[in-house]
Amino acid sequence: MSKSQVITARIDPEVMELVDRIAAAQGRSRSWLAARAIEKMARAETAFMDFVKVGEDDIAAGRYLTQEQMEEWVEERVRNRQAIRQAAE
Repeated sequence: MSKSQVITARIDPEVMELVDRIAAAQGRSRSWLAARAIEKMARAETAFMDFVKVGEDDIAAGRYLTQEQMEEWVEERVRNRQAIRQAAE
């Protein structure tokens, strides 16, 4: 029994031409290209959802800065960086 699953999708002719060009240039099948593209997209989207979830969890736990606090933090970092540069001169 195969471990892979079959998926069907409708692709417009222009995109199919691009897929065929890539497949011919790389010596790969349409199926291989589609599987890699779906895998890449699914991994990227899952990583993004996980990233967002960490942020949402932090907010729910009260671990965040207000806009004003963030602006103060950035300004302090800039001032510290400028002081380091001036001291090095």
